[in-house]
Amino acid sequence: MRLARSPAFDAAFQVVRTLRDAGFVAYFAGGCVRDMLLGLEPADFDVATDAPPEKVRDQFRNTQAVGQAFGVILVRLNRCMIEVATFRTDGDYADGRHPAGVTFSDAEHDARRRDFTINGLFFDPLDGRVIDFVQGQHDLSHRTLRAIGDPQARFAEDHLRMLRAVRFAARFDLAIDPATADAIRRDAHLLPRISGERIADELRRTLTPPTRRRAIADLWSLSLIGHASGMPISPDIPLQTDRSILLALDADQEASFPLVLLASLIDVRWHAGGAKHDILGNLSPADARRIVAQARTHLKLSNDESDAMLAIARLSHALLSTRDWPVAMSKHTLAHPASHDMRHLLSAIARTGVAYDRIEAIQTHLDQFADVDCAPVPLLTGDHLVAAGYLPGPNFKRVLDAVYDAQLESRINSPAAALDLAKSLLLVVTL
Repeated sequence: MRLARSPAFDAAFQVVRTLRDAGFVAYFAGGCVRDMLLGLEPADFDVATDAPPEKVRDQFRNTQAVGQAFGVILVRLNRCMIEVATFRTDGDYADGRHPAGVTFSDAEHDARRRDFTINGLFFDPLDGRVIDFVQGQHDLSHRTLRAIGDPQARFAEDHLRMLRAVRFAARFDLAIDPATADAIRRDAHLLPRISGERIADELRRTLTPPTRRRAIADLWSLSLIGHASGMPISPDIPLQTDRSILLALDADQEASFPLVLLASLIDVRWHAGGAKHDILGNLSPADARRIVAQARTHLKLSNDESDAMLAIARLSHALLSTRDWPVAMSKHTLAHPASHDMRHLLSAIARTGVAYDRIEAIQTHLDQFADVDCAPVPLLTGDHLVAAGYLPGPNFKRVLDAVYDAQLESRINSPAAALDLAKSLLLVVTL
């Protein structure tokens, strides 16, 4: 096992030693043990103990009760925050996400109430010993993701575990145990019972990393994609890998959540609509608004995320539906915050074989502005027009937009020329 020392490791080690010196059992627990066994650097360290929450607080000066009823105390030590949880057995799960109550127990019972064997491990940092009640080390060495105990019971307790299975399998390149996979397929329809925010958070963590290609395949094969996206699709419809925009996205880098979610929604719509359904039709303003609104409601998306999805679709559709690309339009497009994602989406669409020649021409056209300032400071503003004696009115924006377009196209290059153009345009409007 790799024991890379870090401030968080040292803080967690000190927490364990303090609890042990006080007569309690204490181990590293869960994901940090898994990561160390895989030779990875844990993002954080959790500690599990038989000390009741109030006894944990007695041992440390700086603590915070974030879930004392569930036995969870945060200990701040040496500028690190260590989560310390009392060994427990969970009660019934009434809402498909949280236990109605807990009973404090021992390490073995605590391990057996967890989700997957690879996450049910403990490690004693004082003597370098792994404590394994669930054969997690065996499954890690055999690259297998397996639910602890009865998989259907684990997913009935917490429906979000079905999406977590996909994320862990993709992240660590694990094969999902057949019994675990079958249980997910049977219970996939339960996923909408949990909050959209929780589903969206799992999708962010699953689809934005470079490991998303594997995750996408599992979301489809396990019948989760429709329930996760809020766009129901028959589980009998397989993912057509050669027509998947999501699969065609560049797999070597992180991708924004608005981009991957929009791509996945287009994929689901295309597959649900059959061979005659037009992928590009989902980028039309009306269709884009429809599918984004549905996702926003289902996943409780932020305004920023839903606006970004609409912008990616709008920019893509505008370029695809235009036979030529005026300089001003091109510069406006490239200056937009969504332009980077828009270009990635177009490239992915082209890789599926749709509108390849047209998209290649669009990308070549946009490349010529790579070293150009596409958002220069306007030569003319409303204040300039007011100073010239014009009263603000509904035509100001239209005139200022026209003058700025002329600036982007290099038809004017000075404030005086910009004002002259504005005056002529305002004269026409007045007449």
